Amino acid sequence: MGSWQYVTSAPILPIHAGLLSSGKVFFFAGSGNDKSPTALTTPNGSVVWDVNAGTFYQPLTPLNGSGQPLDLFCAGQVFQPQGQLLVAGGTLQYDPFHGLSTTLLFDPGTQQWSTRPSMNFGRWYPTLVNLGNGRTLAVSGLDVNGALCVQPEIYASTFGWKAYPRTTSPFPMYSNLFLLSDGRIFFSGACYGNNANGVSPRILTVPSQQSKPITETPVPGLLSAPASNQATSVLLPPAQDQRVMIMGGGMAITGSSTDMAVNRVAIANLSAPNPTYTAAPSLNRARMHLGAVLLPDRTVLVCNGSGMEEDTTTSMLPAEIYNPATNTWTVDAAPTVPRVYHSVALLLPDGRVVTAGGNPNRGQNELRLEIYSPWYIGQPRPVVQTVQNGGYGKSLTIQTPQASNIKWVSLIRPSANTHSCDTEQRLVDVPISGKTSTSLTASITSNRNLAPPGWYMLFITDTSGVPSVATWVQLT
Repeated sequence: MGSWQYVTSAPILPIHAGLLSSGKVFFFAGSGNDKSPTALTTPNGSVVWDVNAGTFYQPLTPLNGSGQPLDLFCAGQVFQPQGQLLVAGGTLQYDPFHGLSTTLLFDPGTQQWSTRPSMNFGRWYPTLVNLGNGRTLAVSGLDVNGALCVQPEIYASTFGWKAYPRTTSPFPMYSNLFLLSDGRIFFSGACYGNNANGVSPRILTVPSQQSKPITETPVPGLLSAPASNQATSVLLPPAQDQRVMIMGGGMAITGSSTDMAVNRVAIANLSAPNPTYTAAPSLNRARMHLGAVLLPDRTVLVCNGSGMEEDTTTSMLPAEIYNPATNTWTVDAAPTVPRVYHSVALLLPDGRVVTAGGNPNRGQNELRLEIYSPWYIGQPRPVVQTVQNGGYGKSLTIQTPQASNIKWVSLIRPSANTHSCDTEQRLVDVPISGKTSTSLTASITSNRNLAPPGWYMLFITDTSGVPSVATWVQLT
């Protein structure tokens, strides 16, 4: 059984979260669901939290053409191969919402923002997903006129953004997208909004030429498909298995504007010749606004969320842990802070999990930060002394006094999440090929679609399931 601990309060509402390769946690909110003049003109819409030191640093947000801070509220975000956080889109206008075309990078080393070429379209509530060649695909979001953008575009540091033709399907905002090992993209069905705009789960094939359209192949079988609103999904560990699990979500109540949560869970095996969703054991608690975090013991922590849309009275749900090896759920400890809309969760390098945020109404901001400690915290843990990283398709050598007792070597990509959507986190198995009494040799995949270029947390896990503290390694 794990445990929860309140640690401190954030100076801003943590709507977006990312774990930097420095080991620090980055939150940003822009105006933070607050259209008041004070919020729209604040220069401090982001913050770097040094968890170990307990300190916060607030960088200045770049300015727009009118001299006001760019509003990064409800942008999309992914990490670039060198570790910078790419942030694209945001809020151009409130009520009705229109999307920014702005693109920024946040550098973990300098802890400063820099501007990059803008997108071809505004995007509010977009999804960004990285490809194996180091490029980034942007999908959906509301454009500069408040209409749903149905033209994807792709980013590379060498050429900026290039647009594809319109997609056949109107992909919903914050579509949960996953890069598959063959380079295609899977839309799990989870997103922001009811019924996913009528778009069923499907696999996208992204052509290398921007003049050609992205093609779509439906993946059938998802029960309660309309319950897409702030469901979440993960690429189950290890990523080599190519299985995506969708959990929870909300469905409209007849005669009401409020969504009721569901406990639906389903898994799609994307390595099958004709993938389809199959039902899996349900969550013990129906929840939407939920977060799902891959743990280094290769289980999945589900936390946050409520039984009804933006309702703290049905929040405070106990955490649940899914074990892919046994296909079972275990109810764990309950948090002390209710977390609903605009809540986030991410894995720390020491194996703990940060949960933050919550914004059921404008002006009702949950600033308390809480940390979940899994069962293995406090156990005797294996120790990584040194790592020699050979790179793609080569060997990784790890010095550890516990070498003879190590079961797994894992690379976990750090999270960058918002609105129950995280296209980044994945756990890649690094098969052990040799052992001595004090060292391990393991083989890194050569497949960049399986492990996209960038920084990863390397964990070793012993035969009791206890992981080490992570060491950072970079795949380039």
